Amino acid sequence: MPVLEAIERDIRQLPREEARELQDWLADYLDDQEELSFDFAASIDRGKRDLEEGRSRVLRPANA
Repeated sequence: MPVLEAIERDIRQLPREEARELQDWLADYLDDQEELSFDFAASIDRGKRDLEEGRSRVLRPANA
């Protein structure tokens, strides 16, 4: 049985209160993933612009 089908089957067996807790958790999880993805993508774009516009520097180890 595919994983998603097993999860759906198990969710159907939850008491209503636990299903609502799962719903809240899943909503928070998806929101966090979306924020992380958006922020990460934005930081990559900023980094690319900085490199293109010459706003970068080379860091060398202290013992080199």
